[in-house]
Amino acid sequence: MKKLKIYLDTTVVSYLDQPERGEQHTDTHRLWERIKACEFEVLISPVVVAELEGCSEPKRTVLLEYLRSIPYTVLQASEEVVRLAEAYIKAEILREKSFGDCQHIAYACVDNCDIIVSWNFRHIVNHRTIAGVKSVNALAGYKEMPIYSPTMLIEGGAEDEA
Repeated sequence: MKKLKIYLDTTVVSYLDQPERGEQHTDTHRLWERIKACEFEVLISPVVVAELEGCSEPKRTVLLEYLRSIPYTVLQASEEVVRLAEAYIKAEILREKSFGDCQHIAYACVDNCDIIVSWNFRHIVNHRTIAGVKSVNALAGYKEMPIYSPTMLIEGGAEDEA
């Protein structure tokens, strides 16, 4: 069986170091253990790397250590990613100030991921964004992109779609 190709945004890595998040923290660690067991092919973007490197110490070191504990691929920046992210802004899915979030989605779509995994309910894991991305992607020739929280992924929802 083919491994799911998942795109992790920065929130997933960040929640590994946020015990105050309770169940979300626990579920992120459960997902991390499955990633360490090589159940998924993990992709991140230069945006994730830059956001993690932009954290203050000691958080930056802790989060980068978590990231180094798993196998992952950093995707390459491209004009195609920028164009698709700009299309999300133009379609008013998100505002210009959320361009980084648009880039997370665009990287996953351009690089043909199976699922985006995020804890960002405000900008990414919500009906408005998912529906808007579906529409823009259809017009631009990209596949529909499922967007899940880590809880949704570890509870088995993704396996039904793969």
